[in-house]
Formats: sequence, C-alpha cells, structure tokens
Amino acid sequence: MSSATASNSANNSDKHHVMEQEYGPNSDPVSYQRYPTKLANPAPMGLFSFAATTFILSLYNLHTRGVQAPNVVVGMAIFAGGLTQFIAGMWEFPRGNVFGATAFASYGSFWLAYATINIPSSGIQAAFANETEFHNAQGIFLITWFMITFFFLLAVIRRHIAFSVLLTLLDLALLMLSIAEFTGNASILKAGGVFGVCTGLVAFYIGVSELLTAEPKPIIRRVPLGVLHKV
Repeated sequence: MSSATASNSANNSDKHHVMEQEYGPNSDPVSYQRYPTKLANPAPMGLFSFAATTFILSLYNLHTRGVQAPNVVVGMAIFAGGLTQFIAGMWEFPRGNVFGATAFASYGSFWLAYATINIPSSGIQAAFANETEFHNAQGIFLITWFMITFFFLLAVIRRHIAFSVLLTLLDLALLMLSIAEFTGNASILKAGGVFGVCTGLVAFYIGVSELLTAEPKPIIRRVPLGVLHKV
C-alpha cells in the first residue's frame, strides 16, 4: 500500500470516527455509545417501561372495558415509567449518549410527577379550590411536556423514521390531553388516548428492535427502524 493510500485511509477513518461521535452508529439516538464502557445498552429497558405505562394509561383514557379512573396506573408510573426509565437514563450518561440519557431521565421524571399528582396523600389535588382549577393546572403540566417532546423531536427528525414517528405521536397525544384538560371535551380526551396507544405500540416496536440488536443470535435477524441519515 502506498503512503498516499494509507494517508487517505487514515483520513477516512478519522472522518468516520468524528461522524460516529456526532450522529452515533446508524444515527440511532438511544443505542449510541460514544465512550467505552462495560454497561449494556439500557435502551430496551427504558423503551419497554415507557411503552407499557403509556399504553395502559391511554387505554384508560379510551375508557376501555369501562375503566375511567387512571389510578391503577399509578404503580406503573412510579416503578416502570418512572423509576426504571429514570435509571435507564442514568445508565446512558456513562455511555456518552446525551439524547438517550436526557430523554429517558426526563420522561422518567414525568411519570414520577404524574404518579405523585394522582396519589391522594400527596395533597396536590386537594390543594385546589375546585376541579376546574385542577384541570387547568394539569393542562399546563401537559402542554409543557408537549413543548419538551417537540424539542426532542427536533433532535431526531432527520435521523430515524421510527423515533420521529414515536415523538410525533407522543406530541399529538400530549397536545390532545392538554386541550381535553382545558376544555373538558371527552372526544378530545379519547383522541389523546388513540394517539397514546399508537405511541405505546411504536415504543414497543423500537424496544424489540433494540433488544434483538443486542442479542448475539436473535430469532428475528433485524427489525428495521428506518434510518434517515447514515454515517
């Protein structure tokens, strides 16, 4: 090999390394690992926790099987959507995955906050003068998370189809739920439930893809996520 060829090869390798640090392998926002570590990929754990909690609450919002009160999901919100997802976010930090860490930790905090609001002994609901004030407060809470989710969407919209679809559906769900809280419109609440169910299903799909990718001999070789920007 000539010195010129070796030099070009080294330059291409360095360029690829820089791009990999910027976008991650195949531009995957949650499985990306910038720093060497023995930590396994926590993304499947975080995604399944998020998906299950979102799916259950959304079915309640649709009044599935006559269920209207969301209180049963409080346990899921604390331990699965909240604690487990937050831990997944913390495990993303040593891997150098800023997006995965921020997203998992943020949504873990969201579910912990949601659970606390719906625990009577917290005194949060009782602190409001009437139900209208409480629903308006919840609407503000949800519209804030609509904004946060939109910011996450901006980070992945040119990278992955699956993640772009996931965050778009989640944003629509949060928007519908916040409007339902402000207006008391049951139809809009159910629309939020539909978007939420779809969000949960897409999150399950991505979680399965991440889990199978981590396995040495998966039963399904590949579950595509739709890469938009390849390194």
